[in-house]
Amino acid sequence: MRNSPLLLLLATLTAFSPVHAGGSAEDYVQALSVAKRTENTVFRTNFSVHWTPDGTRLWYGVRTGKNAAEYVAVDLATGKIARGGNPSAVELAAPKLTTSADASLQEQPSRRNGGETTIRLINRRPEPVALFWIDREGRRQAYGRIAAGESTEQSTFAGHMWLMADPAGATLGVIEAREEPIEIAIDGRAKATDTTATPTARESNTSPDGAWQVQFRDSNAFLHHRTTGEATALTTDGSAERPYRGPVSWAPDSRSLVLLAVKEVKPREITIVDSSPSDQIHPKVRKVVYPKPGDALPSPQPILIRLPEKIAQPIATDLFPNPFTPDGRLRFRWSPKSDEFYFDYNQRGHQLYRVVAVNTATGATRTVVKEKSPTFIDYQDKTWRHWLDQTGELLWLSERDGWAHLWLYDVASGTVKMQVTHGQWVVRKVLKVDETQREVWFLASGLRAGEDPYHQHLCRVRLDGSGFAQLTEGDGDHTIEFSPDGKFFVDTWSRADLPPVTELRRSETGTLVCELERGDIQPLLATGWSLPERFAAKGRDGKTEICGVIVKPSNFDPARKYPILEEVYAGPHGAFAPKTFGRLLRQHALAELGFIVVQADGMGTNDRGKAFHDVAWKNLRDAGFPDRMAWIKAAAATRPWMDLGRVGIYGGSAGGQSAMRALLDHADFYRAAFADCGCHDNRMDKIWWNEQWLGWPVDESYARNSNVVDATKLQGHLMLCVGELDTNVDPASTMQVAHALEKAGKVFDLLVVTGTGHGAAETPYASRRRMDFFVRHLLGTEPPAWP
Repeated sequence: MRNSPLLLLLATLTAFSPVHAGGSAEDYVQALSVAKRTENTVFRTNFSVHWTPDGTRLWYGVRTGKNAAEYVAVDLATGKIARGGNPSAVELAAPKLTTSADASLQEQPSRRNGGETTIRLINRRPEPVALFWIDREGRRQAYGRIAAGESTEQSTFAGHMWLMADPAGATLGVIEAREEPIEIAIDGRAKATDTTATPTARESNTSPDGAWQVQFRDSNAFLHHRTTGEATALTTDGSAERPYRGPVSWAPDSRSLVLLAVKEVKPREITIVDSSPSDQIHPKVRKVVYPKPGDALPSPQPILIRLPEKIAQPIATDLFPNPFTPDGRLRFRWSPKSDEFYFDYNQRGHQLYRVVAVNTATGATRTVVKEKSPTFIDYQDKTWRHWLDQTGELLWLSERDGWAHLWLYDVASGTVKMQVTHGQWVVRKVLKVDETQREVWFLASGLRAGEDPYHQHLCRVRLDGSGFAQLTEGDGDHTIEFSPDGKFFVDTWSRADLPPVTELRRSETGTLVCELERGDIQPLLATGWSLPERFAAKGRDGKTEICGVIVKPSNFDPARKYPILEEVYAGPHGAFAPKTFGRLLRQHALAELGFIVVQADGMGTNDRGKAFHDVAWKNLRDAGFPDRMAWIKAAAATRPWMDLGRVGIYGGSAGGQSAMRALLDHADFYRAAFADCGCHDNRMDKIWWNEQWLGWPVDESYARNSNVVDATKLQGHLMLCVGELDTNVDPASTMQVAHALEKAGKVFDLLVVTGTGHGAAETPYASRRRMDFFVRHLLGTEPPAWP
C-alpha cells in the first residue's frame, strides 16, 4: 500500500515528539488528523424523508454506523415506528446527481440563510470534477478538484450554492447547502429547480399567447408576429451608449409589455495574474469585471409598449431617479388583470427602497411600499414579499419598528392594513403562505427568554395578526420540512453542543407525534473530539447578550494555561458563531495545538434587532470588538485556564480585515493576527457589499475604516495571506496594505498562495502556515520541521 502524504507527515512528526506544553509534534499529529479521524463518526442525523402518496406514512433510510444502516417507516396517525432491513450505506447516500445530460441547470447566487455546515462530495465519475462556490454575485469561485473515485468534505454555510463541472468546464450539477450536513454522489448532470418564477411574473421574449416575439438588433427592439411574419420597429433611437434590451416582461393578457432602455457605462475591470498555470510556462493574465464603491452604474429606464399601438412610452423616473443596478436590470411583475406592473427601486446608498407601480393605460407611477432609514436598509435579506393577488394585498417584511416583522399592505392604495407580527424578536425566514386559510408560517428567533436569541423556531400567525403560535419546542436551532398535504412537519433541531434531534409533529398544534432520530456522536467523541462549550455574557452596554462558543483541545488539562485564539467574521450580512451541530474542523484542529479557540457575534452583525445591526453603519472597523473582548474577558474570569495575556485572532475576507484591525486598534488585547484575503480598504472591494454598509457616495468613512490608512498603527505579530487568483476580494487590497506597512517600517509576514482564489488560508499549505504562525508567536515554541 502506498503511504499518503498525511501518513508520512504524521510518522515524521511522531518521531520527534518531546514532552510539551503545546505546539509539539504530537500536537501537530492531532491537529492535522482531525478531519480524517473524525470522518464518518456521526450517525442518525442525515437522511431524506419520503411521504407515501396516500398521506398515511413516511419512510426513510438512515445510517446507524460506519457500515450499517436501516429503513424506518412511520404511521402518521399513530406515530408507530417500524425499523428494519440493512441496506448498504451506498444505497442510503444522500441525493445523487443523476438526471439526463440535457437537463436544464440553474446557477443562483449564494444567500446565507443558516449556520455553518458541511457538504461531502463523492466523485463517481472516471475523471476529475472541479468544485466552485457561487458567490453572492453569482460568480464562480474555484475551490479545487476532486479526483476520480475520491471524496472531499467542504465547509460552508446553509444557503451557499456549489457547482460541479467536468474538466471541459461543463456543469455537472448545482447544489444548495442545507443546515444539516449532506452527502452528494456525482455521477451525472443535475437539474436544479427555479424557485423564483410566479404565475404573474413572466420574463420571455415571446408573449404568453404565443403570437408575438420581441427581438433586439442594433440596440433597438423589434416586434415580430410569429404566424404572419409581420415585423415592427418598436424603437429607432437605440445606440451603443443607450441600447434597448431585456428582460422583456409581458402582461398576462399579451396586450402590453415592458423592456428597458439602459444608459450604459464601461464597468471597471481588475487584473488577475496566474503566475503558474498548469498548461504553460508563462503567466496568464485575466481581466475580471469588478465594480467598486463609487463607480458609475448603468441607468435603466422602463419602456412600456401597448399593443396594438406598438408605441414605446418611456416611464418617468421621478420615483426611481438613482437606482442601485450594477447589472443595469430591473425585474418586473404584472398584476393578474394586466392593469399594472411593479418593480423594486433600491436607491443607491441603500437608505430608500420603494415598490413602484406603473399604470398600463397611462404609464403613471405610484408608490406601493416605501422604506426609509437613516442608516441602511438590508435589502438583500429583509425586503421579502408575497403578493396575494386574489385579495389585492402584499405581505411585506420590514424593520421599520426596529425588528424584522411582517406587514400587510393594500396594493391599490399603497397603505398598511396591518402589522402582522410584533415584538422584540425577528422573523428570519418565511416558509409558506396559506392564502385560503390566511395564515403565514415562518422561522423566528429571539422568542424565548433564557434561550439563545439566534435559535430559529417555527411559528404561525393569521394575516390579521391573531392566532400567533410557536410550534417547535426544543432548545436549539430548527429546520422544517412539511408533508405534501401540510398536516405534518419534520423538525430537525440541534445546537453547537447537541447533535441533531429529528421529530415528527402535527402542523395544526405543533404536538409531538414521535421522535424519529437522535444523533449518535459516540464514535466522534471516542476520537478525542470534544463538544464546544456555549457561553453568553453581556456586551459593551452591559445589557445585551453576546453569544458564542469555546473549543478546547482533546487533551485539555484545567491545570494548564492556554493561549486564546479567536476566529472572527463580523460581516454585517449575517451572524457566524455556530448555532447548529458540526465538527468545527478548523477550530478543533487549531485547538489541538494547545489553544482555546473561541468565536462570538458582536454588535454590527445580523439576525438581531435593528439597533444591534446599525452599529456597523459606516463603522466596519468596530467589527463588534468591544462586545467580543468583553465576552472573552467574562469567559476567562471563571476559566483560569484561559490566558488573557496571550490572545490571537484569525479570519478571512471581511474577517481578514477585522483580524488586522485587531492589531491596529486593540493591540493591548491581541498579540498576533492572521489575516486572510482581507478587504483591507473598502474602496478596493466589490461595490454591492461595501456600499451596503458604508453608503454612497464614497465619503470619509471609507478612509476611516481603512487598514491601509491606519497601517502605521500596527503593533504585534501580523501575517497577511492572499490567493493570487482571488476574484471575490481584489488581491491588490492585500498588496496595498503590505505596501503601506513597508512604507511605515513595520515587520510582518506575507504569504501569497499561488494558483488559489478566495479563502486561501484554508488550503493545506496555508492552513499549516497559520498553525506555525500562532505556535511560534503565542506558544513561544518553534514548530516541528515540515517533512
